[in-house]
This record gives sequence, structure tokens and C-alpha cells, in this order.
Amino acid sequence: MSNSSRGLKFTEEELFEKQGYNLIAGVDEVGRGCLAGPVVAAAVIIPRENKRHWFKLVRDSKLLTPERREYLSVYLHEDAISIGTGAVSPDLIDSRGMTWAVRTAMKIAIEKLLPHADFVLIDYLTIPHLTLPQKGVEDGDTLCFSIACASIVAKVFRDHMMLDLDKKHPGYGFAHNKGYGTEDHIACLRKLGPSPVHRLSFQPVRGIIQLSFENFD
Repeated sequence: MSNSSRGLKFTEEELFEKQGYNLIAGVDEVGRGCLAGPVVAAAVIIPRENKRHWFKLVRDSKLLTPERREYLSVYLHEDAISIGTGAVSPDLIDSRGMTWAVRTAMKIAIEKLLPHADFVLIDYLTIPHLTLPQKGVEDGDTLCFSIACASIVAKVFRDHMMLDLDKKHPGYGFAHNKGYGTEDHIACLRKLGPSPVHRLSFQPVRGIIQLSFENFD
């Protein structure tokens, strides 16, 4: 039976609790593959005692409907010991690269935790120069409860940011596509050109810019 049908376990968290760590945070990011908007990370410390009714519903955010993510986000913010979020802007993604941006967003999220974590479980990556002990968990968002919780928090947080950006930069459908490269989004890009929150180093944004310069010449 798959994790998606039987719910996620605290296997990784229990492993490090046995080593003496008490406040173990799961960390994940969203928005890596978007054409517009920030990359966002969340760090979440979940209490394992007194199992909540919503625990059985937690999955990687990509496996949940928007309604289920919003539902779980409410309970996560009510019941979590601590939550932190971090975001890195499109211009910094363009200038410093995605790996740097993801790790920076994660580090910001971890540093915002109050109380602070004493160990972090990170989806796939590790963060250089982080002062806390850490472990990168391959497929962590589908296997590790705390990381899956972080994926939900990050996704809902970023989706709300994209709703705000849709109001500031209308015409691109950010409220619906959330900055991902849908056919409608790309069609709007070709018609309007990039907005101030598009990632100019990403294709097809970069190609559209180049084409507009060629046509201008």
C-alpha cells in the first residue's frame, strides 16, 4: 500500500528523536519551475504527541487539491509548534541561480522558526554553512511527514502571493496559473511581454525578450 493511501509516518523524526533531538523541522520549497514570482520555502515543527485528526490527510502538496491544501494549512498554523517561511525574488533567481535561491529561501524559513529547531529534515537538498544539524531526504515530500507539512505551508503561502501579484500585474493569469508555464500564460507573455515579476533568465521568457528585440531592430 502506498504512502498516498495510508498516510505518512514520522519515521525520520523518530530516528533523530532517539538521538536526542526534540524540535525537528521539515523543510521544503515550491515554485522552482515557475516562469514568474518568487521561490518560497517553509519550515515546520510538528508536535507528535496527541495525534491530530488531520494528520492522516497530510501528503505532498502536489498530491492535494487546492481546497485540501487550504484546509490543512489552517490546522497546521493552529497546531504546529513553529512555522517559518522564506521567499527569494525573481531578480535574485536570475542573478544568483535557482539552487542558491532555494537554499536561501530555506535558510530564511529555518531562521524564522520560534522556538528554533535543533535539527532539520530537508527535501532532497542540504544547506551549506547552516549552523544546525541537517539531513537531506530524497523524495522527502512524499515520505516524511514534517517535510510534507512544509510543502503544504509553502504552497499555500506562495499561492496567496501570486493572487496579490495578479492584482498588481493583471493580464498574465497569475491567479490561475500561479506563475507556471501554461499555454495561456505563455500566450499572454507573447502578447504583453514580461512583467516585473517574470524570471528573465528562464525560457521561454528569455526567448520572447530576444524576439522582441529582433523585431524592434
